[in-house]
Amino acid sequence: MAKLSAKELIARDAKRDIAAEIRAGLREIKAGVKATHRTHRIEVSEINAVRASVGLSQEKFATVMGVSTRTLQEWEQGRRKPSGAALSLLTVAKKRPEVLREIFVD
Repeated sequence: MAKLSAKELIARDAKRDIAAEIRAGLREIKAGVKATHRTHRIEVSEINAVRASVGLSQEKFATVMGVSTRTLQEWEQGRRKPSGAALSLLTVAKKRPEVLREIFVD
């Protein structure tokens, strides 16, 4: 889902009747209607997927990468992007996660 600008958010929300949406949701709950028409997708960042393939916690993976846990979290949440040696190491981890496991996992 693309991020909306503040102006676009205001325009979108101006068209909504939140109270009516809540009432409709409550009616569905009371009627036992399953919300099969609603799909929630959570995209896993590529860095998060790489870390999972190596099998390390955020704390341990951050240590392997030579960055703080907070920096790794920023990467995983898409607020910052890795560069330099970290980017190279991530490429290795993506293509050959077993190498990082062999070297860094106790």
